[in-house]
Amino acid sequence: MKRPEKTEYSDWYAGYVGLVEETDIVSALEKQTAEIKNFFADVSEEKGLYRYAEDKWTIKELLGHLNDGERVFAYRALRISRGDETPLAGFDEKPYVASSNFNERKLTDLVEEFVLLRQANMFIFRNLKDSDWDNFGTASEAQVSVRALAYIMVGHARHHLRILQERYL
Repeated sequence: MKRPEKTEYSDWYAGYVGLVEETDIVSALEKQTAEIKNFFADVSEEKGLYRYAEDKWTIKELLGHLNDGERVFAYRALRISRGDETPLAGFDEKPYVASSNFNERKLTDLVEEFVLLRQANMFIFRNLKDSDWDNFGTASEAQVSVRALAYIMVGHARHHLRILQERYL
């Protein structure tokens, strides 16, 4: 499959798409599941509550945000792949995290949630017709393709894993 063109997503997502070098995005999505599971395997519950600055998320909150993002991006991909032209609302991550209880949850549960979400989402992506990947819809007041959403999902997780490596661990 070809990479998404810059016209397939808003500038807001260019950084995420740019983190994905693979052209087999389905394989990249699958591999990332194990990468995330392995990444968090050595992070303790206590470390899960660490934040590198007072106004930043904890590790658990960041992982919870990945779970929220996984849901939102996959929902968009599902709706758009099915030809739904209804404009989809934006996703403001700050209120989502602020109203969550991620810090009260076990880190291992948050990791398992990501794994299960990604596994469920893989059924969608593995079974898309070739033409479905080219479908466009509107999300966050911008045009986006199903293909771009898959790249955004991988890039979004990579972006946050880099932040975890550089600033948290």
